[in-house]
Amino acid sequence: MTTKNLLVELFVEELPPKALKKLGEAFASQLADQLRAQGLATTDSVVTAYASPRRLAAHISHVWLKAADKAVQQKLMPVKVGLDADGHATPALIKKLQALGADVSDPAAAVAALKRAPDGKAEALFYDSLVTGATLDTGLQKALEEALAKLPIPKVMSYQLETDCDLPGWSSVHFVRPAHGLVALHGSTVVPVKVLGLKAGNSTQGHRFEAKVSPVLIADADSYGATLTNDGAVIASFADRRAEIVRQLAAAAAQVGGGVKAIDDEALLDEVTGLVERPNVLVCAFEEQFLGVPQECLILTMKANQKYFPLLDASGKLTNKFLVVSNISPADASAVIGGNERVVRPRLADAKFFFDQDRKKTLESRVAGLDKVVYHNKLGTQGERSIRVAYFAQTIGALIGGDILATQADKAARLAKTDLLTDMVGEFPELQGVMGRYYAINDKLSAEVADAIEDHYKPRFAGDELPRNSVGLVVALADKLETLVGMFGIGNVPTGDKDPYALRRHALGVIRMLIEADLDLRLDQLLDEVLLSSDALGLGNDPQNVMWARQRDDGVELIELNPETGTKLMGFIFDRLAGSLREQGYSAQEVDAVVSQKPQRLGDVPKRLAAVRAFAALPEAAALAAANKRISNILKKAQDVDAHVSEVLLKEPAEIALFAAMQEVAPKAKAQFEAGDYTASLQTLAALRAPVDSFFDGVMVNAEELDLRLNRQGLLKSLHDAMNRVADLSRLAS
Repeated sequence: MTTKNLLVELFVEELPPKALKKLGEAFASQLADQLRAQGLATTDSVVTAYASPRRLAAHISHVWLKAADKAVQQKLMPVKVGLDADGHATPALIKKLQALGADVSDPAAAVAALKRAPDGKAEALFYDSLVTGATLDTGLQKALEEALAKLPIPKVMSYQLETDCDLPGWSSVHFVRPAHGLVALHGSTVVPVKVLGLKAGNSTQGHRFEAKVSPVLIADADSYGATLTNDGAVIASFADRRAEIVRQLAAAAAQVGGGVKAIDDEALLDEVTGLVERPNVLVCAFEEQFLGVPQECLILTMKANQKYFPLLDASGKLTNKFLVVSNISPADASAVIGGNERVVRPRLADAKFFFDQDRKKTLESRVAGLDKVVYHNKLGTQGERSIRVAYFAQTIGALIGGDILATQADKAARLAKTDLLTDMVGEFPELQGVMGRYYAINDKLSAEVADAIEDHYKPRFAGDELPRNSVGLVVALADKLETLVGMFGIGNVPTGDKDPYALRRHALGVIRMLIEADLDLRLDQLLDEVLLSSDALGLGNDPQNVMWARQRDDGVELIELNPETGTKLMGFIFDRLAGSLREQGYSAQEVDAVVSQKPQRLGDVPKRLAAVRAFAALPEAAALAAANKRISNILKKAQDVDAHVSEVLLKEPAEIALFAAMQEVAPKAKAQFEAGDYTASLQTLAALRAPVDSFFDGVMVNAEELDLRLNRQGLLKSLHDAMNRVADLSRLAS
């Protein structure tokens, strides 16, 4: 029996554009997986996904009309359960065989047909049968139902179908959008399947306005894409349609000239691909007077509200031209161009109005208004939060940059959230921080403070850039640490996939700033500063100085944080650090060796990792790692060992030699460690391999004499401390 190619299409009303790509891929892959599981498709079958605004489809090559019959062996039960003492079938065995459809008219013959084989400690009975392969009719029906059930539908809707029975009535259907057509072709033959109240055929619909014929007849599975393109004026492939949009965008930008190019936005490109069936890119323009508004505002309103592609010049500055991806291709496109230009004009005018109005008030004048913006019901308002962040920023700034940086950080932190009260950010929340910078410049604030107001949200996502100056780094650190401590303090800890306050992202932001900016700050010191209460600071009840507090009508209420906040948050940050390092390509052993030591200066972590990697390449590494693991186990059992050695109690030559080697090597390794040369420190310690090996070969650590035992344990404790300053080398042992 030969195979043929299969085509399945579900024709629906307009699908959600942001989810279209994922829906198309999931529909095709699920359908193919289900067919393979039933033996109707092979591992060599090529799956091609199609997805347009009004259809999900899949083309699967090498599909059988009927799957091959399959020999199956089933375990029935232990022999002692299935057969009695005389070897005859028990009622339990007869019942089991009947359930499997076996012929039990002659019980003796039925038992003789069974196989015996060991199963663990006992012997079991096994039944061999031949399972008839699934037909494409039944197999595709099952595959379709499974594929639709597993689609990643963002939101299901319900609609009614008139029943096709003799009695009048309606049945409810639940799907992402109402479905109107189903195509199922095996070669050129229609496969009689039914789903969502639809019976399969060989016709579909093309473009709403530009299809040559209606309906569009599909001759066979392989002509699907070409037929839709030629007769239906639809590019059914999501990937092909996306590529055509990219090509037309580049061509239109070249037509405008001057080195302009369309803005690069993959998410927008995917969304627009999900909105059109046959793209036609057109060049439009708006009045140049709107270019006086910050380009971020204009770009956002064009992208988010209208799905346009703004054009940028060679320097990245916005021009007054933009590109529209139309779903129709009229001979005269002037009406389409004019309509889009008319639609965008009021939105740009609104942006200009908001910008002009916002600049009439300074950011400083908006500070008091933050007291009316609730941050969290347990943590107070944005005004109270700004006081805390400003205090932390001032403290951190003083630690790394003295009074000047502390003053600038305090100023930026107090104003960082004030743009939340502006009309522009009220309309476009995505611009918070960005607009704050523009308004700070308008208020004649320093460039350092203005940049910090925008940058204190950074890094906002994986791969995002860090704040561009020290003031921004300090405020961003203070802002993220305040969020982490506050949320952990009141018990809002991420669980599973749920992280509504983006605390994992905040923790990674703190980690990246401390490491990549190589800030001379200790993590425990930072957390201690942020955890300090107003009482500990001796600040009394002045609401301008209170740290973890909120102002109520009847005075100031101190916020009680969980006493274990610092410990839990420290562990959370190091967990995020370990995960981040593994994603960067470091091995689990390397990461574990460094992170298990909880190095408080995170800026040293890359150097420690590099040192561990270099050490692991040494011929002495494996033996020393194994010895270190052995030492760790000995010390755990001994408990409370003092790193003190008495030379008088050193009896065995091997322990005398190890002590002498340590006297020479350990001080040098310690000096290199304190100088920050971690690689040299570990390589220096490699010289201890031979005396360590000799020690374990010739010395009984747990000697019967108490003084000898304690002295040898002290020697090992001294060795353990010396070897594990950079990383826990025992974690490198296999």
